[in-house]
Amino acid sequence: MPADPRREPVAVFISGTGSNMAALLYASRMEPCPYEIALVASNNPAAPGLALAAAEGVPTFALSHRGLTRHEHDAAMGKAAERHGARWIALAGYMRVLGSAFVDAWAGRILNIHPSLLPLYKGLDTHARALAAGDREAGCSVHLVTAELDDGEVIAQARVAVLPGDTADSLARRVLIAEHQLYPRALARFVGTARAEGC
Repeated sequence: MPADPRREPVAVFISGTGSNMAALLYASRMEPCPYEIALVASNNPAAPGLALAAAEGVPTFALSHRGLTRHEHDAAMGKAAERHGARWIALAGYMRVLGSAFVDAWAGRILNIHPSLLPLYKGLDTHARALAAGDREAGCSVHLVTAELDDGEVIAQARVAVLPGDTADSLARRVLIAEHQLYPRALARFVGTARAEGC
């Protein structure tokens, strides 16, 4: 599919099913949307999200990180994004920490979706930690990616009530629904504003 000059090209990095990638992709096909998905790339060649992207006509790239240094793998992912004209990167369930050289090269142009209300619960097991703390609400955050894990500026958040009897799994399912609503809107607003400002 040819690039649309009216839209900002985004590379989406995934490691698994790609449900957030799918939310971004389908949102990009509704007018008006200021971005398009130029590439879906993964560190897991068996990631189910790659098959979905390919079926939808989106270019894909896969390279296992096994046997490669972080720098080597990051460089290959970055070159793939550049080959497909991406100006932005959206991490959507990408289970790799990007090295500082990669983050510096794409500074201000990488977004991530994280399943907590940052700055709470950076890293893994966010839902179990929220329940253990007795929180009344959980949620998700879209943030800029920096060299520090889950530490960049928060762009948008969605809050999800914690229900009596919730488990980490039941809470995760509802937070994921919120993620699918939040991420496309946050990405569209962010890249649309940047484009309007000439960034």
